[in-house]
Amino acid sequence: MPVEYLGSGSDDGTSLGRSATDKVALYGVTPVVQRASSNQATSFLSLSTNVTVPANLTAIVLEIANTLIGLGAWKGAA
Repeated sequence: MPVEYLGSGSDDGTSLGRSATDKVALYGVTPVVQRASSNQATSFLSLSTNVTVPANLTAIVLEIANTLIGLGAWKGAA
């Protein structure tokens, strides 16, 4: 069976979903809307916060992992 491609080769590229409420998924998992979390807006290297860098780093890495798992891009379990 030949590979099926998304996109038309346009210089403008290809986008999945038109808004944060459109559901998207990869590898046959249940489609989800775009995640929204305060961790996404917080720089883990910010000096203006009272939270330590390791705590912020842990929070942002967990948010990235949860986003990839939710999309199906990362399996997340055996």
